[in-house]
Parts: sequence; structure tokens; C-alpha cells
Amino acid sequence: MMKRVVAALIMKDGKVLVCQRTRHQTMPLKWEFPGGKIEAGEQPRDALRRELEEELGIDARIGEEVARICHKYKNGGAVELRFYVVHQYKGEIENRIFRDIRWARRSELPSYDFLEADLELVRDLAKGKVV
Repeated sequence: MMKRVVAALIMKDGKVLVCQRTRHQTMPLKWEFPGGKIEAGEQPRDALRRELEEELGIDARIGEEVARICHKYKNGGAVELRFYVVHQYKGEIENRIFRDIRWARRSELPSYDFLEADLELVRDLAKGKVV
């Protein structure tokens, strides 16, 4: 069964917000974009708005979908990732669940140890192909 996941590219001053998992999460200490699972009956944008509120304490305006990636992990798990751009949000970003959060320049993104499923998008962002 494919897990459906949404993630946000939160952009500010030419930088994008990246988040590091804690050592207690699956795939510990990997970097990712904030977001999470779509619950049953939830629309993708609603799921992302909820996740960003839970993880970062912001009320985000979810913009357009900029990428959709299906990724199969070696352990047999599969995930469909939808990435949305966020240019506007209310409230101050606070780190509620991550080990670390940072504003990264696009060109710096490939130097972070991202989740395997995010790598293709990370390369495209770094090259300026997306958003």
C-alpha cells in the first residue's frame, strides 16, 4: 500500500526551510521538507496546512503543487510525495518536533543529507528548475 505524503517548500528571501529528523524518528537525522501523511478523507492541501500547524506553529497559505514523486524504498515501502510551495503564512515559525530547522540557499541544499525520496527534487531546486 502506498503511503501518501505532502510536503511544503516554504520560501523566504530566496531560501527554503529544511528540517532535520530527531534520532528517534524513522530514518533518523535525515533532512526533509516539513509535512506529513494525508489522513483518510483529507484533501492534500488540508493535510499540509494541518501538518505545518502541528510541526511549525504557522497558518500557511498552500500554493501550487510543484512536484509529485513516487518513491520505492529498498525495504519494500512506497511513498507518493506531493510538494507544494508556500510563500505566505501567519505566525512565527517555531521548531516543535525537529532536531533542527534551517533556512538554506538553494545552492546549499545538496550538501544536506536528505531523505532518499527527496533527492531528485533537491537537485532540481538547487539548479533552479523548480519554484
